[in-house]
Amino acid sequence: MINDYTERHYPFEGCFNFRDIGGYLNNQGKKVKKGLYFRAGRQDRMSDKDLSKLSDLKISTQIDLRKPDEVLDQGRGPLEAMGAKYINIAVIPEGGSDQLSRLVGDTGISGKRYLGYLEFGPTSWLRLFGILADKSNLPVVLHCTAGKDRTGVSTAFLLSILGVGRDVIEEDYLLTNLDTERQADFIESTTGYPDGYDREKMIKIAGVPDDAVKDFLDGVEAKWGSAIEYLEKIGVTSEQMHKIQNNFLE
Repeated sequence: MINDYTERHYPFEGCFNFRDIGGYLNNQGKKVKKGLYFRAGRQDRMSDKDLSKLSDLKISTQIDLRKPDEVLDQGRGPLEAMGAKYINIAVIPEGGSDQLSRLVGDTGISGKRYLGYLEFGPTSWLRLFGILADKSNLPVVLHCTAGKDRTGVSTAFLLSILGVGRDVIEEDYLLTNLDTERQADFIESTTGYPDGYDREKMIKIAGVPDDAVKDFLDGVEAKWGSAIEYLEKIGVTSEQMHKIQNNFLE
C-alpha cells in the first residue's frame, strides 16, 4: 500500500497530478531514487508561487507526450525558460484519437484503449527509453495534458523496467484520483465548467478507472508475455534497460 502520497505529490496551484515516483521498492528490495522522474499534467497554468517551487526541482528534460495540436493550444509551459530541454513525443499522433475510437470503440478511458496506443508503432517508446537511459537527461518531467493516461502507460512501462511489482504500478496509477477535486475547483474558479459538465462530472473525467492499467498490463502479458518482453520485442535493448536501472535505482 502506498501511504506516502503527500510526500510524493506536489500540490501546485495551477498544475495537477504532479508527483515523484521515487521511493518505491522493486522486487529485489532496491528503492527507486527520488527527485529524478516526475509524472505530471500540463504546466502552462502555473502561478508565480508554483514557478518558484518548480525551479527548485532543477528539471533537465521535459518529455511532452501530447499531440502537436494540444501543445499549440495549451503551450509548452515554463520549463524551457528554466533551462530544461523540451522533447515532444506524441504517443497519440495527429488523427490518432479517431483511429483509436475506430480500433477499440468508444470505450472512454480503459485498458483496451491503452493497448490501442501500442498500435501506433514503437517509435514513441524507443525514443522515451533512449532518453531515460541517458543520465544527462535527468531529472525529467514526463507529462501529457492530464498526466494520467499517456503518462500512466509510460510510467507503468518504466516501473516495469525497474522491477517494481504490479500491485505498486497499479496503485501508483490510481493516485491520480486523489487530485481530482482540486482540478475541478480550479476549473470552476477560472474558466468555469464546459457546457454539460458539473463538479461531479468534472471530478469523474479528471480521474481514472480502477481497472484500466490492470487491464492494460494483463493485455500486454497475454500477447507478449510481459511488459519487459514487449519492450524487448520492439527494440529497447538490454543495455538501455540496464542503464535505466542504474540511473533510477539506489
